[in-house]
Amino acid sequence: MVRYGLVLMMVLAQLTRTTAQDTTARLFHDFTVVPNITYLTASNYESKLDLYVTRTPERPLPTLIYIHGGGWVRETKELRNLEVLPYLEMGMNVVNVDYRLAKIAQAPAAVEDARCALRWVISNAKQYGMDTARLVLAGGSAGAHLALLAAMLPPAAGFDRLCPGPDNLKVAAVVSWYGVADMAEMMDLPLPDARTWLGNNPDREQLARRISPLLYVRAGLPPMFLLHSVTDPIVPYSQSVRLHEALSKVGVANELLTIPGGGHGYLCCNLTERLDAYHKIREFLTRHRVIGSSH
Repeated sequence: MVRYGLVLMMVLAQLTRTTAQDTTARLFHDFTVVPNITYLTASNYESKLDLYVTRTPERPLPTLIYIHGGGWVRETKELRNLEVLPYLEMGMNVVNVDYRLAKIAQAPAAVEDARCALRWVISNAKQYGMDTARLVLAGGSAGAHLALLAAMLPPAAGFDRLCPGPDNLKVAAVVSWYGVADMAEMMDLPLPDARTWLGNNPDREQLARRISPLLYVRAGLPPMFLLHSVTDPIVPYSQSVRLHEALSKVGVANELLTIPGGGHGYLCCNLTERLDAYHKIREFLTRHRVIGSSH
């Protein structure tokens, strides 16, 4: 039995290596990278994005727009390169987005950038093989907050001044990893990043309410997949619970994946939980016809 177990382990290890090699080869064959495209110039700063897109743009693919976290004050798109791989493996293009951090421009600059990035993708979709009927916004923490707002904001909210255009900024789904849903509550927590981003303006409490995704919950929003750890020390788990309940109340399709332990960001999940999360995201996007069941 011991010998049989060793042989089985060796076979499984070889299969894992082969699968990884096959996936890597397929991704290289199917996708190309177009880095550092400027989608907006504001505050004397060029906000840029990277494209991981199909080599056959005549056959458009569903496309995920990923916005990195970092409390609106730090990190870059390059630090999140590995996070786009699971979505490429699902057969999606990926747009990896940078935006103006607080040191460049305080709130609501990053919100405006997220809307402009979405508008840029829609405007340039045909050139790069991006299917505008199957766009997904995703992000982690502050990035999830920006992804939620980019999908949920109505034109009347007033965050489209830097990139005006048609009002049809529609997406097919949103994926929020431990995202901020109530910015006003974040102001009351002993965490400096939210206050740094919002600055010392006398109207910052009103602005915090205006950039809270919970304010914009209404019927007709795209399906949303929410993931959050119960013991998240940065963004309270209750924020995703409240968003889940509010969306359900108005009939918006959504799913809340609760992680029983863990922290924030990379520490949200162990490997098993992370693999399960991507499996459930794949199922969610398949169920809502964003990706095909063959991926």
